[in-house]
Amino acid sequence: MGMDDAWLLPAVPAAAFAALLLFGKYLPRKGDWLAIGAIAASFALFIPVLADLLDEVGREGFAGVVSGTDWVEFDTFNLRLGFMVDQLAIVMLAVVTFVSTLIEIYSVGYMKGDPRYGWFFTAMTLFVTAMITLVLADNLLLLYVAWEGVGFCSYLLIGFWHERRSAAEAAKKAFITTRIGDVGLLIGIILLWREAGTFSIREIIEFAQDGGYSAEYLTTAVLFVFAGAVGKSAQFPLHVWLPDAMEGPTPVSALIHAATMVVAGVYLVARMMPLFVVADPVALDVVTAIGLTTVMLSATMAIVATDIKRVVAYSTMNSLGLMMVALGAHSVTAALFYLFVHGFFKALLFMGAGSVIHGTERQEVWELGGLARKMPLTALAFAVGTLAMIGIFPFSGFWAKDEIVNVAADELAWIVVAFLVFSIFLTAVYMTRLYLLVFTGRPRDDHAHEHAHEAPPVMSLPVLVLAALAVIAGFWAFDQVGRALGFPGGIGEFVFLDEAQEFAFPVVAAISSSLAAVGGMAFAYALWFGEAEQARQLGERFRPLYKLWKNRYYFDDAYQWAINNLVLVGGNVIAWFDRNVVNDTGVDGSAGLAVFSGFQMKFSQTGRLPNYALAIVMGVIILAIVFLAVRV
Repeated sequence: MGMDDAWLLPAVPAAAFAALLLFGKYLPRKGDWLAIGAIAASFALFIPVLADLLDEVGREGFAGVVSGTDWVEFDTFNLRLGFMVDQLAIVMLAVVTFVSTLIEIYSVGYMKGDPRYGWFFTAMTLFVTAMITLVLADNLLLLYVAWEGVGFCSYLLIGFWHERRSAAEAAKKAFITTRIGDVGLLIGIILLWREAGTFSIREIIEFAQDGGYSAEYLTTAVLFVFAGAVGKSAQFPLHVWLPDAMEGPTPVSALIHAATMVVAGVYLVARMMPLFVVADPVALDVVTAIGLTTVMLSATMAIVATDIKRVVAYSTMNSLGLMMVALGAHSVTAALFYLFVHGFFKALLFMGAGSVIHGTERQEVWELGGLARKMPLTALAFAVGTLAMIGIFPFSGFWAKDEIVNVAADELAWIVVAFLVFSIFLTAVYMTRLYLLVFTGRPRDDHAHEHAHEAPPVMSLPVLVLAALAVIAGFWAFDQVGRALGFPGGIGEFVFLDEAQEFAFPVVAAISSSLAAVGGMAFAYALWFGEAEQARQLGERFRPLYKLWKNRYYFDDAYQWAINNLVLVGGNVIAWFDRNVVNDTGVDGSAGLAVFSGFQMKFSQTGRLPNYALAIVMGVIILAIVFLAVRV
């Protein structure tokens, strides 16, 4: 078993999905054990693939292994079922397979008793299959098929409880919004193929580096590709679907945010980064600007959000924006490092929130409070996730965020660095606020507090594993730790764009981010600890700003206005033109003209021979007159 056998990683859960779809309702426990076993098997198969890659990484010229077969071939068009394993894919596979396994185990307890229990595991298995295929795809066409598969599965799972109108609407919103970005991605893929004549990612990159594309053409193409990442990774201005996606079951939220859908956009940009580098610098400037805008929007909206899952969702947008900023600074290392540790502490936060919802049947923070006494294990795990998200030393988020601030300071303008540090302050504010309102103070709903209880072991054990990883995963930044684990060094020696990056610990960046984080925590403690009276007073004093954040900067209202007054009105105009001009005039009109002409011509047919003879004579006379006139 080695890198050539990586196709087994998506094949095993794909086979499990087929079995569950056909026979799931006849299997014991609706086949949940088959779904969990398939994802766990993918993780187990990942281990020898990783070992094989580590044996090859140090060799000169190693750039990954490509395997697969040609599926369909026409002249210059080639559809390939191919898989590529390299360092970038390995980091993604580690997160996808391991975190997905823990989430599937957690789901056994969370979804217990649901009437569609079996279908939930069936859809989750397809979701993971699509994501693994996306990561391993060696060509853009297969990647796009898997990309759409991920989107389709998110539609099924966000709208899992479709009997609730809010869930059905959220699923449609996510599906349609991300489709906008997907159209851009498809256009970008076609543009890249049109000049290079291939869908192979490696061959397209080589073609671009050899000057095959003009700068303007390549910049246009990669910006269309980036549009796909904007949709999938919920970046401004296509970020509006992510908060509403919380209508799905909490394990779905954890899977989407930590291991699958939303990180696919970051992975796509990282995978295509050589093209962004060759293109005009404006391409990476756009990536940076979009990422930074998303960071600031999400951080401010999270401060006033009151749904526990929605606050964590905003924190995901914040993290994804940071990863995009890192990519805008040419650093695949910083972006993938943050993606790696983010997978652990974000899954931890969502699963901790799920434990709160499972134990109290509440998710509005103003209906909770004081849960640390009733759910100490959940409170401890959630505290670890919170500190990692904020970036407190020595939790994993500290090392990853500092690396992003460091590369931004080296490659980007000082104003970008200032906003990044300020975003760390805001992150500390809204995450500390969330923890204080949920786990400290007095209970705000006595009934919920009275019935609050810890989650069963099948839910709490995966949470504890993630909590441990949220503490220690960041130490992979150090070369000594990486070598002890069998890697060439720290993550900078394993995943990089052109040259390996030795981990640096800039004291200024560390102090700045730490002061911002501690300052944000202190500010939140002063406002929301106890009865949160100071927060209410501050909200009243800055009422317009509070309403702006609470209404999500009115993006949803603006989009709804545009749909009602532009899209639907334009659609009605097109429908009128299609019905009256194209159908009634163009299609039915020509048919009607033929019918009318035939109806009129029938009156010239009398059935009497003298009439026909007279017509012949008149015709001869007219032709003779015309002939004579022409000769004269």
